[in-house]
Amino acid sequence: MSSAVVPDHPWLLPGSLVPARSPRRTPRDWFVDSLLFLIALLWVAIAHEDAVRPDPEFALNIGPDWLLGIDLLAGLLATGALWLRRRWPVGLAVATAPLTFFSVTAGAALLIVLFTVLVHRPLPVGLTLVGWNMVASLPYIALRPDPAMPLWAAMAWTVLFLGIVVAWALFVRARRQLVLSLRDRAERAEAEQQLRLDQARHLERGRIAREMHDVLAHRISLLSLHAGALEFRPDAPPAEVARAAGVIRASAHAALQDLREVIGVLRAEVGSEATPERPQPTLGDVPALVAESREAGVRVSVVDEVTESAEVPVAIGRSAYRIVQEGLTNARKHAPGAVVTVRLAGSPGDGLAVEISNPWPVGGPATAIPGAGTGLVGVAERVSLAGGRLDHGRDADGDFRLTAWLPWAVVP
Repeated sequence: MSSAVVPDHPWLLPGSLVPARSPRRTPRDWFVDSLLFLIALLWVAIAHEDAVRPDPEFALNIGPDWLLGIDLLAGLLATGALWLRRRWPVGLAVATAPLTFFSVTAGAALLIVLFTVLVHRPLPVGLTLVGWNMVASLPYIALRPDPAMPLWAAMAWTVLFLGIVVAWALFVRARRQLVLSLRDRAERAEAEQQLRLDQARHLERGRIAREMHDVLAHRISLLSLHAGALEFRPDAPPAEVARAAGVIRASAHAALQDLREVIGVLRAEVGSEATPERPQPTLGDVPALVAESREAGVRVSVVDEVTESAEVPVAIGRSAYRIVQEGLTNARKHAPGAVVTVRLAGSPGDGLAVEISNPWPVGGPATAIPGAGTGLVGVAERVSLAGGRLDHGRDADGDFRLTAWLPWAVVP
């Protein structure tokens, strides 16, 4: 998974938009909190100073005299509590809710708390507080009536002012949610892209591993077969020994060349022009494959009933070649000395059938050739990817039979 991208200037963003393990105030948050605290404190000073004047400008001195001291203390406490609004906005709103009935000096702080809840908490919670403020405005106006304004006008101004605060808060909330959703989509897209790259790399390495197994298992089994013949016939004629040694040398050279090409593919950069292209065998290379096995002493019988073999698609021909290669390799490993029959049949539209069969071995092989045990698994996967069918095991006659059918579409 990809990590969150850190912006170039996180100090210019709110803390909620900066990727971090724990929420912390950014320099912008400290500036905004300090500014709001000063604004709320300035309103406390203005409201209290106007309330104690003999001719108040805002008519805020209406009410009992004992209420002025309580109002000043409530305003100061609410203003100081603003520093807690980011961590506990709902709790602070609930704790200061009774002040909406009577306090003038706490008005600015209460609106700031309401704004914070609307931006950072679920919308039903914020709208509940808005409803509370509207309901509490009735006792407030009754306790501090304005002689120059009727009740309905005072309520209308209250609703209008609260509506402006709510609209502003919802705009900020929507903008922040949009930024967060865009960032989340970008991170998901980056993670999905990385996952696709990892899957493509895994599939490519799996394909290369299958090619390596198919090629090297064939080469090394030939080497083992010839070396075993030399081991069990130390008195063979010099010409036969020289021929076997030549085949061993040629097979070892071919195996090293194949290994070098596969390693080159693994080491190459993706998209590099120097990526080596390994020659891919086709159905036309099956006779050469059979000839190699015959030179190693394997008795192979071939029945070719393919019509229009030159028209076999490259991918299908390569799969058929690998199936024959795996069948011959398994026969050399598990049934040395047995006669192997390779049958190829098919035509466009009917598909291509590949069959390798040999008698079930009696006793154990003379020379044990180790294997990974995944050859048939790789063949099954190859056939499945090509859209074909694969079957292997002992038939009714007791022979081991590996059969595959590959689709061969008619090219218009």
